[in-house]
Amino acid sequence: MHFFEENVKRFIEKKRMIERGDHVAVAVSGGVDSMALLSLLHKQRTRLGISVSAIHVDHMLRGGESYEDLRFVESFCKERGISFFGSQADAQREADLSRSGIQKAARHVRYALFEKGMDELEANKLATAHHADDQAETVLMQLTRGGHTQSGMPAVRPFARGKLIRPFLTVTKEDIADYAIGNLIPYREDPSNQKDTYTRNRYRHQVLSFLKQENPKAAAHIYRFAEERQEDELFLQAMAEEKMKNMTIWKQESVLLQIEPFQKVPLPLQKRAIHLILNYLYHGKTAFSFLHIQHILQMLQSTAPSGKLNLPSRLSVRKINEQCVFAYETDDEPDRDQHLLFVEDRLSWQGAGTFALTNSRECPDGADCFRLKPDMPIPICIRMRQNGDRIQLKGMNGSKKLARLLIDEKVPLAYRDHIPVVTDANGTILWIPGIRKSIHEGAGPLLLIYEKE
Repeated sequence: MHFFEENVKRFIEKKRMIERGDHVAVAVSGGVDSMALLSLLHKQRTRLGISVSAIHVDHMLRGGESYEDLRFVESFCKERGISFFGSQADAQREADLSRSGIQKAARHVRYALFEKGMDELEANKLATAHHADDQAETVLMQLTRGGHTQSGMPAVRPFARGKLIRPFLTVTKEDIADYAIGNLIPYREDPSNQKDTYTRNRYRHQVLSFLKQENPKAAAHIYRFAEERQEDELFLQAMAEEKMKNMTIWKQESVLLQIEPFQKVPLPLQKRAIHLILNYLYHGKTAFSFLHIQHILQMLQSTAPSGKLNLPSRLSVRKINEQCVFAYETDDEPDRDQHLLFVEDRLSWQGAGTFALTNSRECPDGADCFRLKPDMPIPICIRMRQNGDRIQLKGMNGSKKLARLLIDEKVPLAYRDHIPVVTDANGTILWIPGIRKSIHEGAGPLLLIYEKE
């Protein structure tokens, strides 16, 4: 076996990425990295005991050129009998409607279609071609931004109804390119990878390029640093969990912490304990930052007998003498009325924000927006969820129960009865602000704006 293939195989086994009987869908852009990964897994499918298929998403950002990428991957798969799922998604339109950056919008539509592709192909693993250079760039960006983690991308993580795996994470870009050339693997170059308008490209072309000039093995060293950080983090989290057992009471939507024994725990474990509590209450959603953890620790270390912090999604942290309570704040009784919005109307939503239906061309900074179809029946209705509610989501066939969606999106139970549901005049659910949009968004003149307080 080629030394490159053996290296990747050892990494797959070390991280237990693949089991016999798995169906692995490879996310294939058409570039050298993903084409090499698809070729390698397809070549090794019998030895690994797996089925291999391919998923390609055309973001429609380069017109006919990006569509040719789709046709290229499709043709490659057809020639080799590889099951293929291909789809187009207008990333620029998504960016315009959501008022987000093009890279964030493209990632959103891409991963939504990855999930859809896995469902259609009946795959339980999604393999991406992130490599050691990508990992180095990620770690450098995390360090620069001051995030609460600097350990890069995990080799394996949950995704959809299965797992996302990164078999190339231990090999460099140069290793992959050499493998592709040596095995006559065809690929297409995306010219946008050369543009420094994208943050990751600037790190790749300027920062990582400089580090590689200083040491050609810089990417491999940063990868090893990230892997060691991940291993250390798992160990420290396990220690924090053990320390927390006798000083916390965990309920479905709240956690009670005994302050006195907590203060005797070493500071590195205190930080991770707070992180574990927040991660539990936010159900894995990153709704908090390093600063939130710092502020909580400062309050707990204070000599004041009481205090309160308000965190995102109405999570409050209260210090009451020797106890600290993490819990969601809700009104005594949700508003069950239906509130109607006509053009140029404004509606205050239970002190949490404001809805407005306008002829605005652009979504205001910091707001969430939904553009109506030209023929959509109004008035728009804002209400709480009801039994039997279903929504037709973008990128999915059929409809989904709203109750199931809120569970899948990890929305805290105490908050579910206070989330606004937006419908048209006929009762069709259009939008769950902050959660998901339906297929009914259009390009008409009316814009529904939701601004949080």
